[in-house]
Amino acid sequence: MTEQTGIIAEQQDYYRARAAEYDEWFERTGRYDHGPELNDRWRHEADEVRAALRDSGIDGDVLEFAGGTGIWTLELARRVASVTVVDASAEMMAINRQKLADVGLAGNVTYQQADIFAWRPRRRYDAVFFGFWISHVPDERLAEFIATVRAALKAGGRVFYIDSKRESSGTAADQPLSEPENPVMTRRLNDGRTWRIYKLFRTPTEMERAFRAGGIDLTVRETATYFQYGVGTVGEAPE
Repeated sequence: MTEQTGIIAEQQDYYRARAAEYDEWFERTGRYDHGPELNDRWRHEADEVRAALRDSGIDGDVLEFAGGTGIWTLELARRVASVTVVDASAEMMAINRQKLADVGLAGNVTYQQADIFAWRPRRRYDAVFFGFWISHVPDERLAEFIATVRAALKAGGRVFYIDSKRESSGTAADQPLSEPENPVMTRRLNDGRTWRIYKLFRTPTEMERAFRAGGIDLTVRETATYFQYGVGTVGEAPE
């Protein structure tokens, strides 16, 4: 097993173990509570991204990578025809299913438990969405993942993603960010257990170039403090 394979396996184990406490991060509670001012800024910027998603043209049958606990599955299911969630964690997907069922939206969501790095599409979709996933893809696997996204899209298909900017108050105070040149970060759970994961904070230009090289015309924007998001369309043949 290579070091990269080992870290990816550790990353998958981490998200399985983290499932029950994952929403604390997005809801800014517990270890992720940085006080009223920063919490309000986070929520305001999250709403900014939600508005961008509504205006993005994402519609029809949507493929969501790394749907997790359903934070963004819920946003999608409210406005598209169907959502197919691909995630490696059964624990995350169980919470996702329940969250969608609680609001009566489970009927148009299907789930596939799979390693996203190994998964390949058997059909094409109108759009692909991934939230807080692309930063966990190491550079050596980025082109392959983008190729999977493109292969999953119909002609003219749309892409939307959201991820984190490099910001210390975007995570818990007891798990500091690694140095910019280090793509591996140590993550901690509430019980003190730790795992290594990949966490890469790529620039908008780096993201746009990578996706355009893979045949997807992508425009990337950032909120003031916390989030990066991209909107794209299948373009010409890859370079």
